[in-house]
Amino acid sequence: MRTLVIGLDCAAPEILLRDGRLRHLPQLMSRGCFGRLESVIPPITVPAWMCMATSQDPGSLGVYGFRNRTAYTYDGLGVVTSQSITAPAMWDSFGTSGRQVAVIGVPPGYPPRRVNGVSIGCFLTPDPARTEFTHPTQIKQTLRDLVSEYPVDVSGFRTDDKAWLKDQIYEMTRKHFLVVRHLMKTMNWDYFQFVEIGLDRIQHGFWKYHDRLHRQYVPGNPFEDVIRDYYVYLDEEIGETLQLIDDRDTVLVVSDHGAQRLDGGFCVNEWLTREGLLTVRERPASPAPLKPANVDWSRTRVWSEGGYYARVFVNLEGREPCGIVPRREYEPLLDDLTARLEALPNDRGEPMGTRVFRPREIYRQLNRIPPDLIAHFGDLYWRSVGGVGYDDLYVQENDTGPDDCNHAQFGAFVLSAQNLRLRGEIADMHLLDVAPTLVDLAGRDVPSTMQGRSLLRRD
Repeated sequence: MRTLVIGLDCAAPEILLRDGRLRHLPQLMSRGCFGRLESVIPPITVPAWMCMATSQDPGSLGVYGFRNRTAYTYDGLGVVTSQSITAPAMWDSFGTSGRQVAVIGVPPGYPPRRVNGVSIGCFLTPDPARTEFTHPTQIKQTLRDLVSEYPVDVSGFRTDDKAWLKDQIYEMTRKHFLVVRHLMKTMNWDYFQFVEIGLDRIQHGFWKYHDRLHRQYVPGNPFEDVIRDYYVYLDEEIGETLQLIDDRDTVLVVSDHGAQRLDGGFCVNEWLTREGLLTVRERPASPAPLKPANVDWSRTRVWSEGGYYARVFVNLEGREPCGIVPRREYEPLLDDLTARLEALPNDRGEPMGTRVFRPREIYRQLNRIPPDLIAHFGDLYWRSVGGVGYDDLYVQENDTGPDDCNHAQFGAFVLSAQNLRLRGEIADMHLLDVAPTLVDLAGRDVPSTMQGRSLLRRD
């Protein structure tokens, strides 16, 4: 029995599990179980895929997003690499006793992991033409022979040229599946996992054309069906891929999180300045990133990093270089910040519905340097804009380029296995349950480091 994991980054359950035009996924659903899959907090590609693979939460991994503080300084943000993850992953359980595994495009996947088999870097690979992003290195030549230039991502996917973007995503995905099926045919694999990033890119680029509740949706626009058509295309690629396995194999189609409309951006550092919690030395004449050198740290109690969610940091005395918040005020300040953030209205004066989390309350461990608070503005219908110099707290433009959607807390899964008795739609499946379930289905001992629960052990 082999295990195949087909990862679809950002797959939305309301489409993946409900679109009547899909042919192959419903067949897989009829042979097993499926449902919504609750992601971690925050539901971000990094660290979510590795939380799934290790069955450890972000705090335990010490990875809270794409960029993390590397020291208690004001400018020490480091980009996550595959070497940032030290916990054992589920493919480690499979790649023993001479058995081969393939791990393709699983973020963070650069530098390539040295697995017993094949690994290929993810979209975080800096430049596939100039860097070694495969293990073993000779696989890079195999990719060239198959597809010429292997695309780890669509460079410049945050663009207003939507026709170009659509074509590039399809071309990238076609090449990815061509490589996947070649390796499935030529390797003697026991475990095979790949992640297709194209779905994430097409949803960030086209969601406003697709979602009738999106503020910028225009009925009858020429890109209205792009997203759902791409799901149909993925379904066909998956169907062709499933022809390479048999009924004894375990198959999981899974996403790291879902997708939902983006109503706008909330300028969190601009808000902190107006609340008297952050002081800049010179206000920019126009919106600009918050630069540590322009912050008066002697008068700043709180600052934040932007992104799909907000990481909020306290300028704590004895911890940060110029910390001014006494230890005795730390907890009351977090309480106050939480209350103020959760009470925020949206741009229409309605309750925004922001959710604020304390890392120590949602994670089993806190490794490396966690944020003091995590904020999902508008329950992720609003993103966090980290710049300053804005005239308004609410903006429609994105500080990193055009973006139509945010991540949703629930992704999706479809699981079929010979020894799985569960059938139909099930609830309460969590991202951390994936690894112990797959290891358990393979008849292996679930490592004690895994925090989730195998579906086979449900009461």
